Amino acid sequence: MTSQSTSFNYEAALLGCSKGQRKALRALYDQESARLLAVVLRVLQNRALAEDIVHDAFIKIWTHAGSFNPELGSARGWIYTLTRNLALNAIRYSDRQVNVDHDLLTDIMDEQRLSESDSSVSNVLDGLSDSSDSNNLHRCLETLEPERKACILYAYVEGYTQDEIAQQLKKPLGTVKSWIKRSLHMLKECMQ
Repeated sequence: MTSQSTSFNYEAALLGCSKGQRKALRALYDQESARLLAVVLRVLQNRALAEDIVHDAFIKIWTHAGSFNPELGSARGWIYTLTRNLALNAIRYSDRQVNVDHDLLTDIMDEQRLSESDSSVSNVLDGLSDSSDSNNLHRCLETLEPERKACILYAYVEGYTQDEIAQQLKKPLGTVKSWIKRSLHMLKECMQ
């Protein structure tokens, strides 16, 4: 990650967007559009659709910036989550099947880092800074039991809901929720 991306003030950019400051949106677009496109392109494997999703993401960022809550996670994480969810929705609503390589988690996580907070499952992933962190994550994933690793990959690579994961693994929903929560906690500890 470059020093430019670490010195960029994402919260200030979102605050500016929430106040209707076009310069803030432009700065955010210049800062993150190429990386967001790369992430979405890896998920969708369709450049035209990926460009549309990134465009839609910036419209949604512009119109929903006021809903960002710094107590729930980082501003950059909020932007990536919003964009990733749009990409996953595009897959769901187009009834397309996209085969995602489970190693894709490592690539996507290059843009995210394990968060300090484990108060919710969605806040644990937040952005890795370099290839050593990426390798570390891969090593940590390998320490998980196969079904728990599958839960993490289904949730954070393929975008499955916890209900869908429970159906896929033929396990009770409560078990899947527990596995995800504990696995994320184990990953967080392993990464530290």
